[in-house]
Amino acid sequence: MAEENNPRSLSHFGFYSLRDAYWEILPEERGAFQRDWLEGLRAAAPAVHLYQVFPAEAGVDLLVWSAAPIAESCEVAQFFESQARAANPHRRLLLPQQMLWGVTGPSSYSKARSTQEMDPFAGERSSYLVVYPFMKSAEWYLHGPDARQGMMNEHIRLGKQYPAIQQLLLYSFGLQDQEFVVVYETEDLLLFSELVHKLRATEARRYTERDTPIHTAFHRPAEELLALWNPA
Repeated sequence: MAEENNPRSLSHFGFYSLRDAYWEILPEERGAFQRDWLEGLRAAAPAVHLYQVFPAEAGVDLLVWSAAPIAESCEVAQFFESQARAANPHRRLLLPQQMLWGVTGPSSYSKARSTQEMDPFAGERSSYLVVYPFMKSAEWYLHGPDARQGMMNEHIRLGKQYPAIQQLLLYSFGLQDQEFVVVYETEDLLLFSELVHKLRATEARRYTERDTPIHTAFHRPAEELLALWNPA
């Protein structure tokens, strides 16, 4: 069980497109669906954040980030039951495209908690969110801990040069196809792109097996965001 001063949490990122049936109903029906869906989402998790994806990405309209503290293993099952209850009444209009999730945990490479660590339960969110699955190669894990630590020290030093960029690292070993879900928040996408460009030149990059698809999303208040998808 996690220590009380650093409790574990589960974050779930649901990527949805709106089915053709959604665009065929009247605006007032779309508004009623949006209100019901949002009410269900907010009842299903302590923290819910909505993001616009389209037209930055084809095939996905909206991203829903839901988060909950996890003190006991049984709470994972409870979380997913609540998520299903929130989504299932609206599957005629909503098409799930991808689901990424994982749990927080202590870092293997840094003893101190980073000041750049994201808080899923914070009321205020940055304008931009970037989410992607991540997997290291088998060769990475065959290196000794000192070798891995040395390469990660370079990675960490570079990240600290960009204090305005926040990160959330989720562990999903054996739970999904990837090993991690990596999440960033920023107010400057161009600055974030610069950081990623520089990280490509670090030694640890040799051992990246997969870090796509990358999803870039845009935050705004939920009701305001949903209004974008209900033109008169």
